[in-house]
Amino acid sequence: MGQFTELKAADGQGIPAYVARPQGQPKGGVVVIQEIFGVNSHIQSVAEGYAAAGYLAVAPAIFHRVKPDVDLGYGPDDMSAGVALKAATEALPAPGVMQDIQAAIRYASQAGKVGIVGYCYGGLLAWRAAAGLDGLSAAVPYYGGGTTTPEEAARKPKVPVMAHYGDKDKHISVDSVKAFEQAHPEVEVHLYAADHGFNCDQRGSYNAGAAATARERTLDFFRKHLG
Repeated sequence: MGQFTELKAADGQGIPAYVARPQGQPKGGVVVIQEIFGVNSHIQSVAEGYAAAGYLAVAPAIFHRVKPDVDLGYGPDDMSAGVALKAATEALPAPGVMQDIQAAIRYASQAGKVGIVGYCYGGLLAWRAAAGLDGLSAAVPYYGGGTTTPEEAARKPKVPVMAHYGDKDKHISVDSVKAFEQAHPEVEVHLYAADHGFNCDQRGSYNAGAAATARERTLDFFRKHLG
C-alpha cells in the first residue's frame, strides 16, 4: 500500500500527495489527478493500479489550498461539497493548483519520464498541465469537464494526449467532443458507450467494460511515451 508524503510547491506551500510505488525498478512516473471528491479511496486505488503496472504513482491533494484532508464519497451531499471545492480552487489567484501539479511532476520524475492522468475535474487539470507545465511526456484526461469548451480547447498541448469521453455524459456533449477532436487532430480521442465517471467503481455510472478498455489504451499510451 502507498502512503502520503508532502510535496513542496514553488511558493513554499506544502501539499500532501498519496504515493504508490511499484515493485522493482519503475518504468516511469504517473501523476494521478483526483476528481472533485479528493484523494479518496478510489483515487488511491487508481494510484495503486498504476504502481502495479510498474509506475511510481503520485496523487497530489489539489484541494489542499482551499480545504485540507478532503475525502468525499459519491452521494448528493458529497457532490455538492465537491462542486463548491472546485469553484473555490478555480478562484485561486494564478497559478493556483497548477504549481502543486508541477511539484507532483517533479517528484514523479525521480522514476524517469512522467505521464499525467486525471478524472473529471482532474481531467481538465491534466489537459491544462499538458499545455502549460514542464516535465511531462504524455497526458491522459478522462471525461475532463470543460476540456471541450472553446476556451479550453484553444490550449495547445506540448506533449502527446489521449482523451477518454462517454457518449452518455450529460456534462460533456458528443457534439463538443467531436468539435474538440476536429480542433485537435493530434489528440487521440476515444468515445465510449458510457456515462460520466465510467472509470470509478464506486459510482453508479461505473462501466467495467469501458473502464478496462480505457485503462488498456492508457497503459499502451504510457508504454509508448514513457518508455
